[in-house]
Amino acid sequence: MKILVTGATGYIGKRIIPLLVNEGHDVVCAVRDTLRADKSYFEEKHIDIVEADFLNPETLTTIPKDIDVVYYLIHSMSNTSKDFESLEEQCAINFKTYIETTHAKQVIYLSGITNDEKLSKHLRSRKNVENALASKHYALTTFKAGIIVGSGSSSFEIIRDLVEKLPVMIAPKWLNTKSQPLAVRDVLTFLSKAKGKQELYNQSYDIFGPEILTYKDMLLQFAGIRKLKRHIITVPVMTPKLSSYWLYFVTSTSYKLASTLVDSMGVEIIGKPSNINDIIGITPITYKEAVELAFEKIEQNSIISSWKDSMVSSGRLKDSIHKYINVPKYGCFKDYKERKVIDEAKTINKIWSIGGTTGWYYGTFLWKIRGYLDKLFGGIGLRRGRTHQTELNIGDALDFWRVIYADKSQKKLLLYAEMKLPGEAWLEFKIEDNLLKQTATFRPRGLGGRLYWYSVLPFHGFIFKGMINQLVKVN
Repeated sequence: MKILVTGATGYIGKRIIPLLVNEGHDVVCAVRDTLRADKSYFEEKHIDIVEADFLNPETLTTIPKDIDVVYYLIHSMSNTSKDFESLEEQCAINFKTYIETTHAKQVIYLSGITNDEKLSKHLRSRKNVENALASKHYALTTFKAGIIVGSGSSSFEIIRDLVEKLPVMIAPKWLNTKSQPLAVRDVLTFLSKAKGKQELYNQSYDIFGPEILTYKDMLLQFAGIRKLKRHIITVPVMTPKLSSYWLYFVTSTSYKLASTLVDSMGVEIIGKPSNINDIIGITPITYKEAVELAFEKIEQNSIISSWKDSMVSSGRLKDSIHKYINVPKYGCFKDYKERKVIDEAKTINKIWSIGGTTGWYYGTFLWKIRGYLDKLFGGIGLRRGRTHQTELNIGDALDFWRVIYADKSQKKLLLYAEMKLPGEAWLEFKIEDNLLKQTATFRPRGLGGRLYWYSVLPFHGFIFKGMINQLVKVN
C-alpha cells in the first residue's frame, strides 16, 4: 500500500513509520517542517517527505493523490489557547476536504477514550475531531486509547520523575482516578493491523490494557519495579493550579502540559468492551510488563521517540525551525572561541554527547543552577535531558535547548535556547580548517536583555572556555 502518516514527527508517528516500511509499504510522511523529519527518512527509498500544514489548506497539494490509507495522528496537548478546540476541528476539516480528493479508502484516527460524562477540554476536542473526520468518500476507523505507557511517553516519564525523586508524596486527590493504561507496543499493533481491514471500516473502538488502575496504583507498581519504597498521601485541598505547579516543579513537564494533564486526570478513562482484540488478534500486556519493556529500551539506549522531542515540551520555539536556523549577525552579543582540533572524530563524538547525563564538560553545576533558576521563573529547566545518549536529530530537546541543526558530515551542531530569557540565544559548534569554532549568540530584547548579558558575562568567560578546552582534549 501507499500510506500517508500525518503527525510524522510525533511520539506515535515516529514509531509506526518504520513498522510500515518493514512490512513493505510505501510511506508518505506529512510534516510541518521538513527540517524536523528524521534524516534517515531521506535515505529510505520507501519513504517520501512532504511539507504540509493542515491549518493552511494551500499547503496540502504536496500530498500525493494515489494514497490508499491515512493515519491521522495530529494532536497538540500543549495548546491552551481559548480557540484550541476550533483550531483542532478546523485542522480535521481541512484534512478531510483534501483527503476526499485523493484515492484514500481508509483513514485511521488515534483518539482518546471519551466515555465519562464530564470530559476535559482536550478529550472533548478529540471527540469533536472524530465527528469532523467522518466522510462518505473514505472509511474512518477510530481507536480510542487512554494512558499510553512506553519509553519516552509523557505518562511514563512523569511517573518516573515522581517515583524516583519523591520518597514521600503528598499528592492531589486525582491520584485515585481510575484508568486502563495500554502499552505503546499494543497501540502500534492495533494501528498497523487495522489498515485495509474492511470489517473495521466506519467503526470506533476503545482500546485498553487488561487492568483498571488508579494513578496511585501505577506509581506504586512503578516503584516496585524500580525496587523503591514509596509512600503516597492524597489530600483533597490541592486546586488545579496547585496540582499543576506540583507536577511542573517535580517533573520534567512544562507548566502548560502539566495544566493540561491535571485537567484530564480528574476524568475516569475506562474503555467500553468490544471484540476488537479478537479482530486484531492481540492480548494487551499488563502495566507492569509495559514498564519493564520500557526500561529494557532505555537500558539498550534504543528509545525511538520521546514526548520531550515534540513541540509539546517546547518552552519558546513554537514556529517553524526554518525561522531560527540562520543565526542573526547584527544587534547581537557574541562569545566566540576557537581551538585546534587534535582528534576530530573524538571531538565530534563529544559534541554529539553533550548535555543530559553527560553534562556540559565544564562547570556543569553552574548549568544546573541556571536550570533551577529557569524552572523557578516558569521555564523548562534542565530536566528534559536528552532522548539518546550519543545521537542528535533536528527538533530534539537537549536540556533547555532545542536542536535546530545537526549534521555530522558538515561537522556542525546548532542549538536554540528554550529557557526564560529577555531575548534569544543560540549555541553553535562547528569544525572548519581543523579548528573547533564555538559561538554563543544572544539577541537582547530591550534594556533588560542587555543588562542580562552583562550580568552573566563573567560566568561565560570561564564556562565557555572550559567547555571548548574539554571538547578538544584527547584524554
